[in-house]
Amino acid sequence: MDSEDDMMDANYVDSVDDDFYSGDMDDDYYSDGGEDGYDDGPDYDFMAEAADDLDDMVLSRMQQSYTVLREGDIQQRLEDDIASVSTVLSISRFDAIILLRHYNWSVSKVHDEWFADEEAARKSVGLLDKPVVQFSNIREFTCGICFESFPCEKITSAACGHPFCLSCWSGYISTTINDGPGCLMLRCPDPSCWAAVGQDMIDLLASDVDKDKYSRYLLRSYVEDNRKTKWCPAPGCEYAVDFAAGGGSFDVSCLCSYSFCWNCTEEAHRPVDCGTVSKWILKNSAESENMNWLCLGAWSDHGERTGGFYACNRYEAAKQEGAYDEAERRREMAKNSLERYTHYYERWASNQSSRQKALADLHQMQTVHLEKLSDIHCTPESQLKFITDAWLQTVECRRVLKWTYAYGYYLPEHEHAKRQFFEYLQGEAESGLERLHQCAEKELEQFLNAEGPSKEFDEFRTKLAGLTSVTKNYFENLVRALENGLADVDAHGACSKTTSSKNVVNVGKGRGGRGKGNTKTGDSIRIIDD
Repeated sequence: MDSEDDMMDANYVDSVDDDFYSGDMDDDYYSDGGEDGYDDGPDYDFMAEAADDLDDMVLSRMQQSYTVLREGDIQQRLEDDIASVSTVLSISRFDAIILLRHYNWSVSKVHDEWFADEEAARKSVGLLDKPVVQFSNIREFTCGICFESFPCEKITSAACGHPFCLSCWSGYISTTINDGPGCLMLRCPDPSCWAAVGQDMIDLLASDVDKDKYSRYLLRSYVEDNRKTKWCPAPGCEYAVDFAAGGGSFDVSCLCSYSFCWNCTEEAHRPVDCGTVSKWILKNSAESENMNWLCLGAWSDHGERTGGFYACNRYEAAKQEGAYDEAERRREMAKNSLERYTHYYERWASNQSSRQKALADLHQMQTVHLEKLSDIHCTPESQLKFITDAWLQTVECRRVLKWTYAYGYYLPEHEHAKRQFFEYLQGEAESGLERLHQCAEKELEQFLNAEGPSKEFDEFRTKLAGLTSVTKNYFENLVRALENGLADVDAHGACSKTTSSKNVVNVGKGRGGRGKGNTKTGDSIRIIDD
């Protein structure tokens, strides 16, 4: 039997939940910080602290890091790597570039290959330690391209020594640069020669326009051929991201405000993995469910001769002959599959639309409304950051909620306990987010139309900041639980018996007629049994 203290604790949790979801929480609760201060006050009671293995996951993410690089940052890193290799190997800057480019800008790989076998490393990249063609006391040379004779000052060569006139060199270099990034692997014009042509020849013989193109190709190569860096995929963005690999999330946020997955470069998609995202995007683009019709034939084979696109006489005739008993079953399965897909897709797309609108509202808030609020309520814009934070959190939660529908679509049908638990958590996430969105959008309007400062605005500040914090904590816990595969729910519909009470996702109060949970906070839940 529960002790009296336990019963009082359970009643307190339920009462807080009632107030939180009904919107009847006293203003004094927000302004005074709840019973023990707002930070320790009400949270979504069904999402307790994550399990120990999730704590490890969080720790790994904290240890992870990434750096957003501007063009100047990329150029500086490029020069630093070149200088490092040049100094350690005692070679020219131009030879260091050739080596780094060949080994995908990995300084450690260059060092390993060079010190393991310098001769092999030189041969693989075309760095010669002595010319293969040597001339002495010759005043005129015949160009190997135009076959005209030139004095020695009009002739030059790469490290190999093959002589070509300056005009032919310039044309050769210009043509190669204008052909694209392949100019970074430029070789001697002699067909039988494998000697590399470095940036020193480019600087000597190329036009200013071609020199600039070559430098741009070199900068792009430093990002695109480097396994640790990638460009931000947002349209028009020129930032790159340097990522320190680890065992956690690949989600990164660029300075342009676009969030994406560094692993697959799709938009940020936690809590689903890259494989699921790939399948979901392919499914959405293929629209394969819409290509089968009543007779299970291709849509393209239908027309007036088959009774029209929306009536199929092939199916009706075959059905009367009894030929569609098995096909009928398949048709029903296809119909159910399409309806299921449509259910998840429509909600996925709806949250995407809501996120886009929230982004537009955020921009409007930052560019117009904050200044207006500052004037009306005599408050510096720096003290109105809580409004921007609320909108940013709304945008992020819309993104997470959107991808939970892809997660739900691929959740195995036979795992009933996990599915039921997932749908419960997803529903509560929607409810909490709508409350935050409503507060940030609708409740703010009265203060935008106010004639002057008011005490209610201070109360609104406390309320919105509190909702932002609560929603943020809930969604972070939700994401970690889904990434962990809802591991605390076993195949029989119960939370793992080995899970400590501290580490269980708990149920407080539901919505929509679900009523009170049958467990007090901290106890394990059994969804199917309850």
